[in-house]
Amino acid sequence: MPSKLDQLRAMTVVVADTGDLDAVRRLKPQDCTTNPTLLLKAVETPAYGHIIEEALAWGRSQGGSRQDVVSAICDRLAVAFGAELVNIVPGRVSTEVDADLSFDTEATVAKARAIIKAYEERGIGREKILIKIASTWEGIRAAEVLQKEGIDCNLTLLFSQAQAQACAEAGVFLISPFVGRILDWHVKAGGGPYTGETDPGVLSVRKIYASYKAQGIKTVVMGASFRNIGEIEALAGCDRLTISPALLDELANAQGDLPRKLSADTVETIQPLPRMDEKSFRFALNEDAMATEKLAEGIRSFVKDLRSLRTLVAQRLDEAKAA
Repeated sequence: MPSKLDQLRAMTVVVADTGDLDAVRRLKPQDCTTNPTLLLKAVETPAYGHIIEEALAWGRSQGGSRQDVVSAICDRLAVAFGAELVNIVPGRVSTEVDADLSFDTEATVAKARAIIKAYEERGIGREKILIKIASTWEGIRAAEVLQKEGIDCNLTLLFSQAQAQACAEAGVFLISPFVGRILDWHVKAGGGPYTGETDPGVLSVRKIYASYKAQGIKTVVMGASFRNIGEIEALAGCDRLTISPALLDELANAQGDLPRKLSADTVETIQPLPRMDEKSFRFALNEDAMATEKLAEGIRSFVKDLRSLRTLVAQRLDEAKAA
């Protein structure tokens, strides 16, 4: 019998959630996603020293303030790692807009355009890239602008039906509803124990998937942020799933039947949510304590790692200058 990973590939597009180039080569996912946390880990890995050295050398030739140069080097690193991944995976690579722009629509649009331009300067077309943006109201509005320009977006840090509905109305290409972080919140609140079938993160993604398919919404649903393979198995059949190398390895070594859990052919007709304007979006999100807290926490975490990356780059610039 094929492994559970092979069975999953037959019904779901498998995406690697990592910046580890060697792991991507070994696991052969269709797509790859990154974020500031994964990028920071990759940059700190000696095997990728040549990538950061090239970015630093480029940065030293640039004008502008120290802050602007450091920020530009970080952008170049993100695109450099993305370009390496593009050469490995047959599908798309998600590159994230700076998390500290999550509440600035215009700055998010400008940063996304700059990322796409940087890829194009490397000979990589926009059809290979997804721009990853936090699912705030401002982020969703930025994605709406970008989608109209032919720049496909991946809306991340998504925890609620309200966020999913607003993304669909904006014509977003793909959403990444989180699973494990929802579970974390409920466990911390005293819930559980949970199985794959009762996991609140799994149930959230299933509800979003059913809502989209029942309404004929084309936005791709890509479950993300998994804590165990039970969550992944409970979402078998979802459009896409982005999975860490450790859990991909666990699935590759797991035997037994993996039944399909989600299918567009079996969803029930549902009453769609009313159209989301800014007031209704913000109120619905505010009513959902879990989604509100995890969205804010996720942005803070990504900003923290982004600042750590900028600090590392600044230190390396100082070391090179002193040498």
